Amino acid sequence: FFPQALFADPAWDILLELALAEEQQRRVSTSALCAGAHVPATTAARWIKSMEEQGWLERLDCRFDARVKYVQLTRHASSKLRAYLLQIGDNAVL
Repeated sequence: FFPQALFADPAWDILLELALAEEQQRRVSTSALCAGAHVPATTAARWIKSMEEQGWLERLDCRFDARVKYVQLTRHASSKLRAYLLQIGDNAVL
């Protein structure tokens, strides 16, 4: 389902956090995602950029504050993650 590199810290945590946010219909700012990754902000930001370049994440502008960027799963990433969670068990949240 996924390249092995996405299971490295903090990539997998980032994917799961964004999948949960998608399910809960809430937005996650870049800074909140970095803080939630439990690694230095520079490390999280580097992973977010890399995952965006690979097509797993996309950033969106905040309509009210130009300094804020939101991060979400791409359609491709969302679809892959949902399929994976469904396959690993009926108890998966998504």
